[in-house]
Amino acid sequence: MMQVREINIPFGKYHTYCRIVGSASDRPPILLLHGGPGSTHNYFELLDDLANRAGRQLIMYDQLGCGRSSIPDDHPELYTAKNWVAELENLRHYLQLDQAYLLGQSWGGMLAIIYLCDYHPQGIQGVILSSTLSSARLWASELYRLIKFMPEKDQAAIRHAEETSDFTDPAYQRANAAFMELHAAGRVTAQSPEPLRRDKQGGDQAYLTAWGPNEYNPLGNLRDYEYTAKLAQITAPALVIDGTNDLCTPLVAKTMYDHLPNARWKLFQGARHMVFAEQTTAYEQTVTDWLITVEK
Repeated sequence: MMQVREINIPFGKYHTYCRIVGSASDRPPILLLHGGPGSTHNYFELLDDLANRAGRQLIMYDQLGCGRSSIPDDHPELYTAKNWVAELENLRHYLQLDQAYLLGQSWGGMLAIIYLCDYHPQGIQGVILSSTLSSARLWASELYRLIKFMPEKDQAAIRHAEETSDFTDPAYQRANAAFMELHAAGRVTAQSPEPLRRDKQGGDQAYLTAWGPNEYNPLGNLRDYEYTAKLAQITAPALVIDGTNDLCTPLVAKTMYDHLPNARWKLFQGARHMVFAEQTTAYEQTVTDWLITVEK
């Protein structure tokens, strides 16, 4: 039986929910940074077996503004990269994570990049950048390119929503849902794994404040996120992962790969934005093989 420990870590006036999988070992743990902002750690529970496979602890948590962590929706000004980095540093200090790997998915990968490039933390042994991005402009450009493959009525509904700033129209919501099903994740059904079916407190305010109304229209405080040129600062080993049908298109992934000094890139055929949910075993093996190579 996998050992799982849950704790609440004080973070100023708030708290951070943290879930630790596996037993401590002499191998640096993997610290998982979820997407969104506001998506919660839940989907990372699909990777619990990675603790055994890779022989180390997995540490996942809900970032401020979602899940079982504090959700101060009356203070949207808290939902900034600076505060999420401060929460990450607070968690590392509390758990005494002098050495760790980072695995950031989607927004979590952006958080990892910001942390590594702007804060130059000690003890990060490597980073896994999973279905993420180094440029908000390139991300938006690629997603609008994908939208052009949708039926004209869906394209028109998306254009109208953006022109009017009204994202409540049912036609837009249907079009956006269809886009996300093509490139983000399938619908949750009774057959979906339990972590995906479980009710969660999503961080809608965090997402809207930091990113925007949808994936392809960054209007929030992360809209000027441009880190491609800064990737050269990340000298630790890096593993870039994405899927052929991902929001993180092959161009977005290759752009990161090309600018990272010490990187590998794995493209999963047929996978969308949650590669680890759709091809879990192969994803875990890819991460494990990379760790073996890094730690030789």
